[in-house]
Amino acid sequence: MTTIRVELGERSYDVRIEAGLLRQAGDILAALAGRRAMPIVADEHVAPHLATLSASLTGAGIPHETIVLPSGEATKSWTVLERLTDRLLELGVERGDHVIALGGGVIGDLVGFATAILKRGCGFVQIPTTLLSQVDSSVGGKTGINARAGKNLIGAFHQPRIVLIDPDVLDTLPARQVRAGYAEVVKYGLIDDAAFFDWCEANGARLLAGDPDARSYAIAHAVAAKARIVGQDEFETSGQRALLNLGHTFGHALEAEAGFSDRLLHGEAIAAGCGLAFAFSADTGRCDAAEAARVTAHWRDAGLPDGLRASGIAAPAARLVEHMRHDKKMAAGTLPFLLAHGIGRTYLDRTVALDEVEAFLTEQAR
Repeated sequence: MTTIRVELGERSYDVRIEAGLLRQAGDILAALAGRRAMPIVADEHVAPHLATLSASLTGAGIPHETIVLPSGEATKSWTVLERLTDRLLELGVERGDHVIALGGGVIGDLVGFATAILKRGCGFVQIPTTLLSQVDSSVGGKTGINARAGKNLIGAFHQPRIVLIDPDVLDTLPARQVRAGYAEVVKYGLIDDAAFFDWCEANGARLLAGDPDARSYAIAHAVAAKARIVGQDEFETSGQRALLNLGHTFGHALEAEAGFSDRLLHGEAIAAGCGLAFAFSADTGRCDAAEAARVTAHWRDAGLPDGLRASGIAAPAARLVEHMRHDKKMAAGTLPFLLAHGIGRTYLDRTVALDEVEAFLTEQAR
């Protein structure tokens, strides 16, 4: 088992990574069980994993109740949040109790937010079942739901008590979902680890094909990178944690235009967004064009969209920029952009004018 510690003082916790870990969950979570049934909130698509988790909890003598929610971004809504919190209150959840989130990033974000506000805060456990949630959203405590104005605009920082990652659950994941999660793996190399991007270029095909060694290595490396950044800047106040948003400003605009639907998965949007961030950096002289070309070539090799046209989103540049104006990072009328001086050299730029971005997107659409 690989154990990575997220160092946050009294809110510190472990991320445990091991093939077959789901079958051990009951023994690991026994210390968190109370007198009441432990709720499991699950995505409707994770039935086999829910059965494994339930058997493990039963074997450890932990009573539990299951709440199954629809899959997809539409679940991160006020309506579903209300249903979930009402059900948790019916089950008698108290502040010292823990709720298990079993599923992808949607379930993790929703359960994290529900437990952040339920009785002013109770505990939760992350058991992510997608590659994207294993390497990104399950770690770091960002929780929330979507609003009409944009993605993740309503939420709270609320750290899990523990994160359990079983790479074996990815065997049941559709290939498209694996590719989407891979975008978040590569992102760590693009941010500040050029050597890891080199590794992705050499080994990405193995990971996407399900090679267990490549998969486990990438997950552990990505989690360790995120744990380090979160430990330095938990609430995204110093600018260090903002680096994790590489590709998200462009990507969230594309997702918003797609109606946060399966038309464009989150990871696909992040790949396109990273491609756009590097292309914009190259076009404006911030980054060597050859570096940007390496990034877009790797996305194409991985079967991911490398920019605006490949994303399949045909929208006027002005409308995409309007989506950006609702970005939660907007401050004093200025939107900071994650740009790059090269692979592994991402930085936060507060000097970008949105009309410059609009002109760039207009050219990208041609």
